[in-house]
Amino acid sequence: MSFLRLCSAARISSSSSRAAFTTSSICRSNIGKKAIAYPSTVTFTQNPQPNGDIDLQVSGPKGTANVLVESFFNLKWENTAQSTGANGAAPAPISSLALTVQDPSKKVQRSRWGLRRTLIANAVQGLTEGFVLPLRLVGVGYRAQLEDDPTRLAEKGKRLNMKLGFAHPVFISVPGDIQAETPMPTRIVLRGKDKQRLGQFAAQIRSWRKPEPYKGKGIFVGDETIKLKSVKKK
Repeated sequence: MSFLRLCSAARISSSSSRAAFTTSSICRSNIGKKAIAYPSTVTFTQNPQPNGDIDLQVSGPKGTANVLVESFFNLKWENTAQSTGANGAAPAPISSLALTVQDPSKKVQRSRWGLRRTLIANAVQGLTEGFVLPLRLVGVGYRAQLEDDPTRLAEKGKRLNMKLGFAHPVFISVPGDIQAETPMPTRIVLRGKDKQRLGQFAAQIRSWRKPEPYKGKGIFVGDETIKLKSVKKK
């Protein structure tokens, strides 16, 4: 009986020691707690929904955007004055939006806290400054140019004409809410107010020639890099 007790005690001590080596400190995100600063040209409109959620409409110089805010979020607007004014002028007010949850102990509310704050912040930035996403074409003979889209002449649509090593050119129509330009034959610059739409269109372009790890050729989005591999020799 004593032998069994010793064996069980040894198993418990070994399992606790293994657990001690595998545990690590939990790093929690605090993005949701940061207030969103916005200029005076941005306005917010709350549209309550039947289920208690809020359809938050963000309006700015570049248009409008809607963000769905769940019922367990609390929105608080604050206006604080700057400590010093420019050239002796009166301190200019700083507008900010704080997003809080009703019960931070609930996992669902914590998991969506940072997401909703980021979506609202992206809407504010997109409607005031906009987003810019560059693409690089790396490869011999890879080039792109912007031209009129013959299928959308009435709306003055544009399309990308790309040569990516195929026996035929690749044509991609540019959506109406995205502006594209080709300052260089091997560089494409996309601009837009919707970050998600911008990334989705860039992924569509990248899908034609994904970066490959042996020669480093392909279409790179933003500051994307790839680790080169050595060719296997027989």
